[in-house]
Amino acid sequence: DDRPKWDNKFQYILSCIGFAVGLGNVWRFPYLCQIHGGGAFMIPYFIALLFEGIPLLHLELALGQCLRKGSIGAWNAISPYLGGVGIGSWMVSVLVSLYYNTVLTWVMWYFINSFQEPLPWSVCPLNENRTGLNKECYESTAVNYFWYRKTLNITPDVTESGTLQWWLILCLATCWAIVYLCTIRGIETTGKAIYVTAIFPYVVLTIFLIHGLTLPGATEGLAYLFTPNLKTLKNPRVWLDAATQIFFSLSLAFGGLIAFSSYNPPKNDCEKDAVMVAIVNSMTSLYASIPVFSVLGFKATTGYWDCLDRNIIRIINEFDLPEESIMRQNYTDWISFLNSSHPEKIAGLKLKSCDLQEFLDQSVSGTGLAFIVFTQAIILMPGSQAWAILFFIMLFSLGLSSMFGNIEGVFTPLLELRIVSKSIPKELLSGIICSICFLIALCFTLGSGSYWIDIFDSYAGSLPLLVIAFFEVIGVAYVYKIKRFSKDVKWMTGRKPNLYWQITWRFISPLLLLIVFVAFVTLQTQKSPSYAAWNPKYEGFPMKEEKVYPPWVRAICVLLAVLPCVFVPLAALFHLVK
Repeated sequence: DDRPKWDNKFQYILSCIGFAVGLGNVWRFPYLCQIHGGGAFMIPYFIALLFEGIPLLHLELALGQCLRKGSIGAWNAISPYLGGVGIGSWMVSVLVSLYYNTVLTWVMWYFINSFQEPLPWSVCPLNENRTGLNKECYESTAVNYFWYRKTLNITPDVTESGTLQWWLILCLATCWAIVYLCTIRGIETTGKAIYVTAIFPYVVLTIFLIHGLTLPGATEGLAYLFTPNLKTLKNPRVWLDAATQIFFSLSLAFGGLIAFSSYNPPKNDCEKDAVMVAIVNSMTSLYASIPVFSVLGFKATTGYWDCLDRNIIRIINEFDLPEESIMRQNYTDWISFLNSSHPEKIAGLKLKSCDLQEFLDQSVSGTGLAFIVFTQAIILMPGSQAWAILFFIMLFSLGLSSMFGNIEGVFTPLLELRIVSKSIPKELLSGIICSICFLIALCFTLGSGSYWIDIFDSYAGSLPLLVIAFFEVIGVAYVYKIKRFSKDVKWMTGRKPNLYWQITWRFISPLLLLIVFVAFVTLQTQKSPSYAAWNPKYEGFPMKEEKVYPPWVRAICVLLAVLPCVFVPLAALFHLVK
C-alpha cells in the first residue's frame, strides 16, 4: 500500500480540528448567540450537534477510513449511481477555496498594516491639497474608510467591476504561495504545518481572553452574550440558524474529512474521533465567544462613555457650571433635575440618547466583525499595534488550517481518478492547482470583488452542501445499507454502532437535513435578492444602500447554487444509460 499515512493519531485529529475550526467559529457563532437570545441559543445548537452534526461527522470519517479513498472514489465504491455526490463535494471545495483564500488575503493586508504607528485605520488621511481631512473618511469613520476604500477600493455597484488592486494581488499571490508550500506533498507537508496553524489560534484566544476580562465593560459584554432569553426559541429562524451553524462549522460534505480519514490505518476508532472533533469544535466556538464579547463589551462601554462625556460638556458650557460638577456617575440625576427646572434649555441642546444597551445591540458578523468592529475596538486598547498583529495572525492561522482541508478535498480525488498521469510529481500537480485557483481568484481583487465573495459564500458554500449531505446519509443508510455499514464500523472499531447511531443515520439526520433544506430554500426565496452597496454620496451611516441584483447576477447566483447539485442526478442517469 503506497498510500500516504499520518505520522501519528494526534496529527490526524489536529488536521480534522483545524479543518472544522475556522473563521466562522470566531465571527459567526458569537453573532448568532447575540441575536438569538444569548445562552438560549445553546439549546437548539447542542440539539443540532447531537442529532445532525456528530452522526454525519462519524459517517464521513468512517466512510473514508473504510474505503481508503477520496470523496469521488468513495462514493463510486458505495454505488456508481452515487458518484455525483463525490463530484458535487469536489466542486464545492474548489469554489469555496477560491473565495476563502481571498478572505485570508484581506487578513494578510491588515496584518502587514498592523506594523504602522499609528494604525492606519485609526486616523483619517489628509486630502489631496493637504488642507484638511479626506472628505469621504471624515463623513464616515477612519475604520470604514480603510476597509472600504484603502483595502477593497470598492465600487458603488456589483455591475461596476472597477480595477484590479495591486496590493490585493500581491497578498493573494503570497497566500496561494503559502498554501502551495504547505500542501506541496499532500498530508506529508500539511501534517507538519498543522501543529502550528491548529494550536496557535488557541494560544492567541487565551491571551485575548486574559486581557479581555480586564477591560472595562467586559462583564457587561459577557452578561449580554450569555443571559438566556428563552422567548426567542419560539422563532423557527433560531432553530434553522443553529442547524446550519453546526453543519457548516464542522465542514461536512466538503470531501476534506473523507480525504483526511482515508489516510488512517483501517483499524482505528473513528467513532471516538468523530465525537472528539465535534466536541472540540463546539467548545472552541464557546471559548472564542468569551474574548470576542469581552472586547465588544469594552467597545460598547467606551462608546457609551464618549456619548455621556459629549453631553456633559454641552450641559456644562450651556449652564456655565464648574468643571467636574457633572460626572458619569451623577449624569442621570443632573438630567432629571435640569429637565424639571430648565426643560426648554435642555430640549434646545438636542442631547444624544446614551443607552449602553443600544451600543451592545450593535450586532455584526463576518468581515464586519473582523475588519470594522474588532479593529475599532483594538484602536482603543493600550498597545494597539501588538493586539492587531496577534489578532490577524490568529485569523490567518484559523483560515489556513481550513484551507488545508479544502485543498485536500480537491487534491485527493484528482490523484485517485487518474485524470493526470502518475508520472507527474505531486509537487507539480499541487503547483498547477494553486496557480489555476490564483488566476481565477484575481476577479475577487477587483473593486467589485467583495460583492462576488458574498455571492459565492451565500450560494456556492451553503445550499449545495445541504443537498450533498442529504444524499450522503441516504446513500449509506438505504443504498449501501446500514447493516452492511455497521459491520464495516465494527470491523474498524471493534464494536457495533449502538442504537443512537442506527436511529440517527436511518431517520433523524436525513429528516433534519430535509427540514433544514426546505426551510433554507423558503427563506432564501422570501428574501429580495438585494445587497448592501457602498455609496460615498449616500446620506446615512454607514454609507450603504440596499440595491437589487440585476437579472444576470441572479442567474449566476442560481448557477452557483445548482451546479454542484446537478452532478448527483446526472451521474446516476449517466450510469443508468451506460
